[in-house]
Amino acid sequence: MTGYEPCFAKSTDPASKGQFSDCRTSTDRRLMLKKIHIDQLTTGMFLQELCGSWMEHPFWRSSFLLTNEKDVQSLRDSSIREVWIDTSKGIDVPDGVAAVNESENKARVEQSIRQAAFSSGDQEKTPISEELSRAVKICARAKEAVTAMFSDARMGKAVDSAHARVLVEEISESVNRNSAALLSLARLKTADDYTYMHSVAVCALMMALGRQLNLNENQVHQAGMAGLLHDLGKAKMPLEVLNKPGKLTDAEFAIMKSHPVEGHRMLLKAAESIGAVTLDVCLHHHEKIDGSGYPHKLTDKKISLFAKMGAVCDVYDAITSNRPYKSGWDPAESIRKMAEWADGHFDPRVFQAFVKSLGIYPVGSLVRLASGKLGVVMEQSRTSLLKPKVKLFYSTKSRARIAPKIIDLSLAHCNDSIQARENPEEWDFPDLIELWSGMSTPFG
Repeated sequence: MTGYEPCFAKSTDPASKGQFSDCRTSTDRRLMLKKIHIDQLTTGMFLQELCGSWMEHPFWRSSFLLTNEKDVQSLRDSSIREVWIDTSKGIDVPDGVAAVNESENKARVEQSIRQAAFSSGDQEKTPISEELSRAVKICARAKEAVTAMFSDARMGKAVDSAHARVLVEEISESVNRNSAALLSLARLKTADDYTYMHSVAVCALMMALGRQLNLNENQVHQAGMAGLLHDLGKAKMPLEVLNKPGKLTDAEFAIMKSHPVEGHRMLLKAAESIGAVTLDVCLHHHEKIDGSGYPHKLTDKKISLFAKMGAVCDVYDAITSNRPYKSGWDPAESIRKMAEWADGHFDPRVFQAFVKSLGIYPVGSLVRLASGKLGVVMEQSRTSLLKPKVKLFYSTKSRARIAPKIIDLSLAHCNDSIQARENPEEWDFPDLIELWSGMSTPFG
C-alpha cells in the first residue's frame, strides 16, 4: 500500500501479487471515500478508517456500519477529530456540506515529513550488523528486568531505582553505538511480551530522540529512565482488561485511562531517587498539545518537553507493535500516520526530531524502488532520510527472488530511488526479519 489515504483497491496487474494499489489512480474509488469531521458523523454511515491511533478510542476495529448512536457519541467523546467514510456502503454527508479538504491535508503531511528528510546527525559509530547481536542480549536482559519490576509493582513494592539506572545505562550504550539496532529489534516483540518490551522500546526511543534534540547526557539518561517507567501504572490494571482481545467497554476504557495516575502514585514512593522527569512523563505522556489528552487535558505550553517526547515515543511503539487485538503497522506507514495526526497531538519540533532519529523509512521497512525491485531498509543515510541503504531481494517484473544486494541510494552514481512503501502482510516473505537482521529468530 502506498500514499496516505486509507482507500485502497486491488491491483489488476499480475505482477503485483494481488497487492493493493494507491486509490489515487482510481477516480471512482476516490469518490466513494470521504474524509469528514467527527461532528458530521451519524448513524447509517460506513466508517472506513479513524484518523488517529487505535489507543484513542474503545473500538477494536475501524471499518463497520454505524448503527448505534452510542457508538457515534463514543467517537465524539474520544480525541478522534476526523474519520473516513465509504459512501458506497453507507449514507453520505448532506448536499452542500463540505468534507475535509484532503488535498491541503496531504500537502501538510508531505511538508511535515519532508522537513525532517535531511539528516543532521553523525554517522552511526558501529555498523548495525555488529550491534544487532549485542542488542539481542540487551533486549533479553531488559525484558527479564522489566518483568520483575512490574511484578514487584503489583505487590506494592517500590521501584528499584538503582537497578533501573543500570538498565538505562546499558540501553544507552547500545543506542549510542547504533540506535537502529536496538530500536528495530524492540519493535519485534510478540503480543504477549508487549507490556514489558514496550517499556524497553520507549526507553531507547526517548534516548535516541533526546540526542537528536541535543539534550545533554544527564538529560538523555533522565529521558531514558522516564521511558522505562512511563507505563508502570499498567501493573495495576486488571489483566482481563489489559490483554482483552476485543472491544473495550466504556468502563474498561476508563480503567485503562487511569494508568498514568496509578503509575505516578506508585513512583512517588521512590520520587527522590527516580527524579521529577520520570514522574512527569509517567503522568503526562498521554497529554496532547490541543488539550484533548488525559488525565489533565493540558495544552501545549503546560506540557513539558520530556512529556511531549514521551507522547511521540509511546504512540510510535504502540502502533508498530503486535497487540492482543491488533497487528502492528509497518514502521514507515506509522511515521506517515503520525504526521497526519501531528496537528493537535504532537509538538512539531519534537515530532520532526523523532523522524530524524528513526528515519522516514525505518530499518526493516519494506520498500519498492523505481527499478521495480523490492528491498528492505538496512541503515539510514547521513545526507537524506529519503535515501537509505536498502537490501534488494525481489523483482516485481520477473515476480521472482533475486540474489540479495545492498545498495546505498544516497551515492551520486546510484540511479535508483524509493517509489513507495510496501505492506509486508501483502507479500509472502517469511524471512523478512532475517533479511535485515541476519537472524531468523532474534528472541527465539
